[in-house]
Amino acid sequence: MPNAILSPPVPVNEPVRDYAPGTPERKSLKKRLDTMLAETVEVPLVIGGEEVRTGDTVEMVCPHDHGHVLGVFHQAGEAEVARAVEAAADAWHEWSEMGWEARAAVLLKAADLLAGPWRDTVNAATMLNQSKTAYQAEIDSAAELIDFWRFNPHYMRQLYAEQPLSVPGVWNRVEYRALEGFVFAVTPFNFTSIGGNLPTAPALMGNTVLWKPASSAVLSAYYILRLLEEAGLPPGVINFVPGRGRHVGDPVLARPELAGIHFTGSTAVFQGMWKTIGENIASYRSYPRIVGETGGKDFVFAHPSADPDALVTALVRGAFEYQGQKCSAASRGYIPRSLWDGGLRDRLVADVESLKMGSPLDFRNFLAAVIDRGAFDSITGFIETARNAAEAEILVGGGSDDSTGYFIEPTVVVTTDPRFELMREEIFGPVLTLYVYDDADLDETVRLCDETSPYALTGAVFARDRAAIERIGAALRHTAGNFYINDKPTGAVVGQQPFGGSRASGTNDKAGSLANLMRWISTRAIKETFVPPKSHVYPHMGEK
Repeated sequence: MPNAILSPPVPVNEPVRDYAPGTPERKSLKKRLDTMLAETVEVPLVIGGEEVRTGDTVEMVCPHDHGHVLGVFHQAGEAEVARAVEAAADAWHEWSEMGWEARAAVLLKAADLLAGPWRDTVNAATMLNQSKTAYQAEIDSAAELIDFWRFNPHYMRQLYAEQPLSVPGVWNRVEYRALEGFVFAVTPFNFTSIGGNLPTAPALMGNTVLWKPASSAVLSAYYILRLLEEAGLPPGVINFVPGRGRHVGDPVLARPELAGIHFTGSTAVFQGMWKTIGENIASYRSYPRIVGETGGKDFVFAHPSADPDALVTALVRGAFEYQGQKCSAASRGYIPRSLWDGGLRDRLVADVESLKMGSPLDFRNFLAAVIDRGAFDSITGFIETARNAAEAEILVGGGSDDSTGYFIEPTVVVTTDPRFELMREEIFGPVLTLYVYDDADLDETVRLCDETSPYALTGAVFARDRAAIERIGAALRHTAGNFYINDKPTGAVVGQQPFGGSRASGTNDKAGSLANLMRWISTRAIKETFVPPKSHVYPHMGEK
């Protein structure tokens, strides 16, 4: 074995490509999109490195053109889950004992593959199957995932270097073991980078994984798995088991080998999983680690001293990028009447009306379609609630069309009731609800912002008055795990803003940080005494 004390390359954030007209990256991406549009892909399960086809298939379509079928994916059931658990157990023995440098090398190579030859493929899959614009795909499925794969090995090295104090005659040390059993990674449709990070962060720490991607984002997840295989990930370390939630989740949660859950998705699903784990707790070999990032009802709070132009830009980008389908999206706002009546209302309406919506294949569009029929029906239901409520007004937008794709206009609702349903409930779509408060009621409105929603994921304050920033920030300390000053509440960058929230928004274990990796290890403290005592007699026993 080599005896060098190695350090992975110092990570730097991947530069984000802008795909401006005339650039080579724009030409290359468009070419890959054309090729993938002409393909029909069959996605199997991958268990222990082997492709498994169950015959229980689901079509993968473009949300912006739901008549266009990109391919099909096979769904796992109880038998495939059992097989995946066995494959994970078989792989665990060698993988968990493998040197950390070797595990790091897999992710570092994967990062370089994604930065280079795989970039167009993963971005194009995200655009086609998840209806992201080129820029939204780039910052997600390329830049952020590359960052996860470069920063996490760096954090792992820092964690392993954390060692206890030793006194003369004793050498104390700590080793960081993989969890016994497997980790169940459940990933969402809205971020390909999360799809790549949730299974690989535990795997980096020596764990083996069952990965269930969202059924509406299987295509990009499958390409990530193939990329990891090219990077040298051994068979069985990550087992790919897409399928219906209950058909995969129920048998997984019943397995005594379950060692952890790495989850991003809805609050209700996460709470249901936690409840099931609690009911089964006596049957597990060890207490499962439960890590989850769930919902959000993210806010923008404007002080009367806020810069109106910066505020409008943050509201528009924060609420409507990727159709508002971000856990961190701006969904509610508190605007002082002095700004609202002083021209901000008209600026906001003009900006929203200027947004172009359509297929992500047309690079001029700012936003595209919501993910599927269920999302379309849910979001339009909230809009209808606002349309029919006496205490609400649809200021701009409100239209929808599902004839070709699941398109919903960017919509701004203004309410006179700060506790209106659209100020409380997560919508996960292009709907921003605003409450206009009297300037004299600032402190009361800050309190309402804290108390109205059960979530605490992201939030922002806009002000030029520094004392106001400090006062409002302190009052809203527990309302957001990621808090922004004079910026939109979205766009956390790995290595710069570790991401996660509390309350109903999750366990706040901060993806893309050392704190998250700590959840996937079990420490063993070792004390070695060089010259041990050879008598049981203590000095105080010398006389009565």
